[in-house]
Amino acid sequence: MPYTESKKILAEFLSAVPAYMQGPDRIQFILENIEKLNPDSRLLLSTIVNKMLTSMIEREASDIEIGGHGNGSFVWMRVFGKKERIKEFPQFSADEAAVVIINLLNSNQRKYLSVTKNLDFSYTYFYERKKFDVRFRADTYFDLDTLTLNMRAINSSLRPLEGYGFHPNVLRTLSHTYIKYGLTLVTGITGSGKSTTLDAVIDAHNKIDPAHIVIIASPIEYVHKSNVCIIKHREVGRDVLSFKDGVIQSLRQDPDIIVIGEMRDPDTIMASLEVTDTGHKVFSTLHTSSAVESIDRIVAEIHPNEQERVRNRLADVLVAIISQKLVPSLDGKRILAKEVLIVTPSVKAAIKNNNTSEIYMMINQGSPQGMITMEQDLKRLYLERKISMENAIAYANNKTRIQQLLAAV
Repeated sequence: MPYTESKKILAEFLSAVPAYMQGPDRIQFILENIEKLNPDSRLLLSTIVNKMLTSMIEREASDIEIGGHGNGSFVWMRVFGKKERIKEFPQFSADEAAVVIINLLNSNQRKYLSVTKNLDFSYTYFYERKKFDVRFRADTYFDLDTLTLNMRAINSSLRPLEGYGFHPNVLRTLSHTYIKYGLTLVTGITGSGKSTTLDAVIDAHNKIDPAHIVIIASPIEYVHKSNVCIIKHREVGRDVLSFKDGVIQSLRQDPDIIVIGEMRDPDTIMASLEVTDTGHKVFSTLHTSSAVESIDRIVAEIHPNEQERVRNRLADVLVAIISQKLVPSLDGKRILAKEVLIVTPSVKAAIKNNNTSEIYMMINQGSPQGMITMEQDLKRLYLERKISMENAIAYANNKTRIQQLLAAV
């Protein structure tokens, strides 16, 4: 790898940064002057990043971390759930890493980062060995006045929805051909595979359903090619100003299915409920670890004066919640564990009456409808010898319940 040459380029460029500039001022100088690097030098720096991304793919790593005070000059990766230093990669000083990161951005992205101190963006490069483009979801931000970058690999191929182990009734509920309207949530912490599940749902429709799908995301991850469906991708910050604007504008775009990357604020939540109310099928995500927590979170995000109205509206439009986790498996990789809620009349009444604490038991007893609690699914994975007992307990939402289930084995 031409690391030595890249170090020379970085040293020459950084020699122009005034010594009196410190912290954010140094980053600002780089943002404003990166275009003074000649095109060949910029290409070489991009090539260095692409080489590291190639290594990341071949290690089956999910994330890479470049730059920032916390990195201690090392490049880090998350390999099968564990963060580790990659010691064979070059070490970058904070300034060198900032140049490498900023070199990946276009002029509009650099302006946005300068103002907001954070930027979500997508990045694509050509994977030479396999001869295809690979996409990454990226986030650059500040860490003690130094610039740092996280990039997450986006699968270039999708796992069929049939391979997720959902009950046939759940697959029918997710299908636009079976239910034409309603809100379905896919929830979980960051890195739990929510976007991958949503992409699998979209791909399943794209094979059989002559519908119009509008995807609003920040950033767009997997890019679908229209097949039986026509699929539009709208990236927040590039194609549309905000999630709320994208949702409202979608009503004038003749969609059948609207995919909202994240219900991250009250405005987006309200807009999502409104477009679902108009008879569209809507899919979205939340950063919550259980179905009950997801319902409570949506209501809690809204002003208290509006909560009863939102609770009733949510009960009317919600059709399903899938909460998922990626659990370390016995083969050293990770495996999906999931909780599934199907909104039955009893669940609807519990939401309207603010008795969400009753819903867990409804899920527990709802296996004929395809429902399953996280604890029941973890028990299944343990009995199938795919995860350890320790991890079954560690990843359970309800520790008492998982211990009761495992004690009965």
